[in-house]
Amino acid sequence: MSIKAKKIIIRIWWILILAPIALLLLALLLVGVFTKIPSFEELEDPRTNLSTQLISEDGVIFNTFHIENRTYVKYDDLPPALVEAAVATEDARFYRHSGIDFRSLGRVLVKTFMMRRSASGGGSTITQQLAKTLYPREDTRSSFFVARFVKLLVNKLREWITAVKLERNYTKAEIITMYMNNVFFGSNAYGIRTAANTFFNKEPRDLTTEECALLVGMVNKPTKYNPVMNPENSLHRREHVLRQMRKYGYISKASFDSLNTIPLNLDYEQQDNNAGIGSYFRDMLRRTMASKKPKRSDYQFEEDYSADSLRWVNDPLYGWIGKNPKPDGSLYNLDKDGLRIYTTINSKMQQFAEEAVDEYLGKTLQRAFFNDMKWKANKPFARGVPKPLCDNLIRQAQRWSDRYRADRKSGMSDSEIQKDFTKPAKMRVFSWSDKGYIDTTMTPNDSIRYYKSFLRAAFVAMEPQTGHVLAYVGGPDYRYFKYDNASQGKRQVGSTIKPFLYTLAMQEGYTPCDKVVNVPYTFEVGDSTWTPRSTDKEIWIGKTVTLKWGLTHSSNNISAYLMKQFGPEAMVEMCRKLGISSHIDVVPSLCVGSCDLKLYEMVAAFNTFPSRGVHINPLIVTRIEDKQGNVLANFSANKRESISERTAYLMVNLMEGVVNEGTAARLRSVYDIQGEVAGKTGTTNDQADGWFIGYTPKVTAGIWVGAEDRQVHFESLALGSGSNMALPIWGLFMQKCQKDGTRGISKDDAFIAPPGFNISLDCSGSDSDISGHGKDNTASEESFFD
Repeated sequence: MSIKAKKIIIRIWWILILAPIALLLLALLLVGVFTKIPSFEELEDPRTNLSTQLISEDGVIFNTFHIENRTYVKYDDLPPALVEAAVATEDARFYRHSGIDFRSLGRVLVKTFMMRRSASGGGSTITQQLAKTLYPREDTRSSFFVARFVKLLVNKLREWITAVKLERNYTKAEIITMYMNNVFFGSNAYGIRTAANTFFNKEPRDLTTEECALLVGMVNKPTKYNPVMNPENSLHRREHVLRQMRKYGYISKASFDSLNTIPLNLDYEQQDNNAGIGSYFRDMLRRTMASKKPKRSDYQFEEDYSADSLRWVNDPLYGWIGKNPKPDGSLYNLDKDGLRIYTTINSKMQQFAEEAVDEYLGKTLQRAFFNDMKWKANKPFARGVPKPLCDNLIRQAQRWSDRYRADRKSGMSDSEIQKDFTKPAKMRVFSWSDKGYIDTTMTPNDSIRYYKSFLRAAFVAMEPQTGHVLAYVGGPDYRYFKYDNASQGKRQVGSTIKPFLYTLAMQEGYTPCDKVVNVPYTFEVGDSTWTPRSTDKEIWIGKTVTLKWGLTHSSNNISAYLMKQFGPEAMVEMCRKLGISSHIDVVPSLCVGSCDLKLYEMVAAFNTFPSRGVHINPLIVTRIEDKQGNVLANFSANKRESISERTAYLMVNLMEGVVNEGTAARLRSVYDIQGEVAGKTGTTNDQADGWFIGYTPKVTAGIWVGAEDRQVHFESLALGSGSNMALPIWGLFMQKCQKDGTRGISKDDAFIAPPGFNISLDCSGSDSDISGHGKDNTASEESFFD
């Protein structure tokens, strides 16, 4: 061989050796120059979509804001079996490499690429998988093979560099913790805590070995190995994980044999935006925190605009997101930034409230309403409602629907849209069944009537001394009824407003035992007159009665008498003192509840009585932290003295009569609620709305029940009164609270008279106080004015 030939061979040899090294160095240079490698700061704070947690006063994470439903757990809260299963299955040499396992890469090169054995496993370590999860690959799609190869190579090198950085800056325990917190398990479950909650209704620390194996097995292919969708595949995959754990010495053969025979024991509930308790509260909290500065053009009434403008100034939680930017000037994102919001909700009381609504509204009242509706000609609308009005309500519901917007967007004419609403279609609709829905076929128009036939309910409970909102329910089921009837909806309040008029009387020197004559009273209204329709029995008319009797029996005559004494302007002023901020017409009919108000503000107003005359703005959040636990804000309730302690105590005595002898007496007789309780029922015209707001020394709670449209209601007062529609929910709720002892609520709680109180309260609200006839404890439920 000539010297020249030898030189050529040596040159080729060096090229073969150095070329790959040069290509690798060039690739690394290109990655460094033209792609973004995560900095150490970014590694410390990866921009994952982290759920914002809503934490109850008793320390329970009861709901979240999220896009990817993910919450972090610490390494100490990961069961050892979970870590062992992940290492045995995904990266057996995890504790022996520094981010890249070249032995595994060699195995992949030989077995997968050269021997075409796809079952030989992947070469990515847990650290590389974490790098890919935290910093997703760039899109490698291209019509050119070389371009695709280069992009894939750059992505892989980027992952390697990130993995090495992770290994240099974190311990193995920290890496496995980040991995378990970021991996996707399917069913909208991001991270191990959400996965454990979704599939087993457990916290990660409580997972058993076979449950850990099942979840780890899902990481590879979340849909294929989903135990709900593909149980057989999931069992086979779990067996593989357990076999790997046995192979690497984490479990014995006997344990493997035993664990492998255990069936799937799931407690599955997908943790989406409809899951968990307090969904209506979460929605209300989002609206509150994301509110913009009020603009007058957005409000119909000046009072509502003024109230929100004052709230913008005085309530730091209202519009908090816009008022409190991050240090870099950007705004917090509730769905991504992993905030921890410490709320005033008590998880047990929230559960009790939702159960009470479900038990009575779903199992009793709705069935009665369906029976009542059978004989109506234009279901679900009440008899006597004009057909043109019913048709208009249906058309309005059509225009609010997604189907209508989609049809309009597609270019359909009005006639074509109306025809589309008469075509039968398969759909899943709400039901009070155990599943919460039924699959059926009906026309869209029929589905509108179907949904309008369901009664809605709202419930709010708060603590008298602090103003803490303890429970909040805005409707029967958040999945199907998104509208919040507690703080968005305004409905006529009927006789629940009467205590505010009596408060005015007590403030001006009246007492519960003062007597008046029970006769109708007439008001001049413009060029005409108006006389509230009396709901009292004929034998009561013309008798001398106490004011306590008047409120106990919700007498319109006695309310009209008080309105005559003080006038509507004074009553409106008293409503404002008690915290009512909504628009109120200054008219005489206010004495029987002609105005539309929110349940939320009504409960806060009633709460002034057990709080001894101090009005407390409802408080829903006490603290907000960022995802590192740094406190971003603290909150406390705004308090002001609205009425004297004497007046508040007199009102307590008056409303105790309603519970002991009046329209709310079934709290004692049916629900066996013991101890000191005060409250007031309310029913509006045609039984369109039923109310009850009651309180004990330690909790104030209110309920509204009615249909979406006021033209949908019970035909009889017996079924449609507040004492039948709303009061039972309060009774069930308080039964649960007293039985459980939640927050120390018991039958021994007592209202305390103010110091030096010496007014005689030696009278009752029963009929025996009326001269001229014997005792008759049958209470009439009030109705709205004619």
